[in-house]
Amino acid sequence: MDSATDSLLNRYHHHLASERRYSPRTVSSYETDLQAFLGWLVQQSPEQVVSPLVVQTWQVRQWISQLHRKGLSGKSLQRKLSSIRRFYRFLLRENLIEHNPVVDVQSPKHARKLPDTLDAETLDRLLDIEPDDVLAVRDRALMELLYSSGLRLSELVGLDVRDLDRRQQQVRVIGKGNKERYVPVGRVALSALQEWLYQRGALAAHGETALFVSKLGTRLHPRSIQYRLNHWRLQQGLDQHVHPHKLRHSFASHVLESSGDLRAVQEMLGHADISTTQIYTHLDFQHLASVYDKAHPRARKK
Repeated sequence: MDSATDSLLNRYHHHLASERRYSPRTVSSYETDLQAFLGWLVQQSPEQVVSPLVVQTWQVRQWISQLHRKGLSGKSLQRKLSSIRRFYRFLLRENLIEHNPVVDVQSPKHARKLPDTLDAETLDRLLDIEPDDVLAVRDRALMELLYSSGLRLSELVGLDVRDLDRRQQQVRVIGKGNKERYVPVGRVALSALQEWLYQRGALAAHGETALFVSKLGTRLHPRSIQYRLNHWRLQQGLDQHVHPHKLRHSFASHVLESSGDLRAVQEMLGHADISTTQIYTHLDFQHLASVYDKAHPRARKK
């Protein structure tokens, strides 16, 4: 790449990291996709200096088609297009181009995988812990909160003690894009959190603000939470794999199944687009179809 393109990429990095305040992992993902596209452009014209400012729509389509022929999934292609589209939106905002060459490019459709959930009975078994030490008290509290409020793992890890409002029975969450939201906390989860806060001082280092801390007294690491969930899955004799996002999926599915209020579930999950939340309506339909098949005289198998 020439120096002008390098300078442009540095400006874009500052936009993502400082202005939009995306996580280092998200910034790296966007930039990796962009570098792959720019690298492909160079391969197409090795004798010329290629500027991203003069890219045409047909070139983007050709790149996507080539990746599709190599076997890349529709979901991966959508992610790459999203990364490139975001870069060209930035160039438009900076008045460096007049048209976004990615805006009309669509990736091949892919079958959307339904989220994997746990049923209420399985969750009861998982959470039916008799805490005999401070770590068990902590683990029960964090699992109850994950299921009660549908938090992402990163959101759970980022919680501070002050984010929990026991009087209002809610928790303040900082989600994707640094967006703040308040999510209700259920009675059982609140009780488990109360017990954990009573014992938290036995683990927490002086001045540590994190709601959930490790044996070292510092903020609990995401990998540690995943490990502890698997520990309790085995301890409680569950065959299904359990991870934090499965508790979030279960929360969304169960609340939607009971209430039918898609907008409320969207708000609690912190989804920017309701189409992301709508996937849980498919889960709900599967449940209804199962009930129908068992109950309707014309649907029951002979």
